[in-house]
Amino acid sequence: MTFGELNDRLLVSRIHREYSQKAFLMVEEFAFDNADERRKVRQNGTGWIEVIAGSMFSGKSEELIRRLNRARIARQRVQVFKPGIDERYSIEEIASHSGQKHMSIPVATTAEMMKQVKDDTEVIGIDEAQFFDMAIIDAANELAESGKRVIIAGLDQDFTGKPFEPMPQLLSIAEFITKTHAICVKCGSTANYSQRTVESEELVEVGAADKYEARCRRCFIPHADAPTLP
Repeated sequence: MTFGELNDRLLVSRIHREYSQKAFLMVEEFAFDNADERRKVRQNGTGWIEVIAGSMFSGKSEELIRRLNRARIARQRVQVFKPGIDERYSIEEIASHSGQKHMSIPVATTAEMMKQVKDDTEVIGIDEAQFFDMAIIDAANELAESGKRVIIAGLDQDFTGKPFEPMPQLLSIAEFITKTHAICVKCGSTANYSQRTVESEELVEVGAADKYEARCRRCFIPHADAPTLP
């Protein structure tokens, strides 16, 4: 061992000893700032909110699953929730359009979700947040303030191109925001909209490629349009 390596070890040992004497708990976790992943030190039990927002087929659930898997690798206690109405790929799993899945708890309301959150849970994952009621906003704040890392994924716009509540409010209270994009199936440009391809004026019309496709600003038609792909 060189003198430099020995000095580094002594320094690390001293820092560890000093921090272990503090009255507060420090937890090192992964946090996200736009596309950059970095380690963040959480002090005094403070949590935070991460929101992954974008159109359909943009990889929101895939990114959520990736972060949840990394939290599990780090041996953190994880709970995942999804709206019970979303049964497109699985009843008890969140799933991406690319086929990735992660076990979850389906719930009908935010209140039902909060009743099932365990005190020792460190990371909370919530998929398809646009289908939750407005109480999810206060719930997310409450969970973060209790020291939990809250990772939320959802559509930021509805089929008319307007903000899809409660996502705008969740974006405003989040410490970290990731905006995902798809590819427009008409022209190949960056897609930011979820084009409905069936005749329906219902705000909530659960579906996948059978009812929606990704469109860019130029190709998007509010409400409904004929599908591009057969």
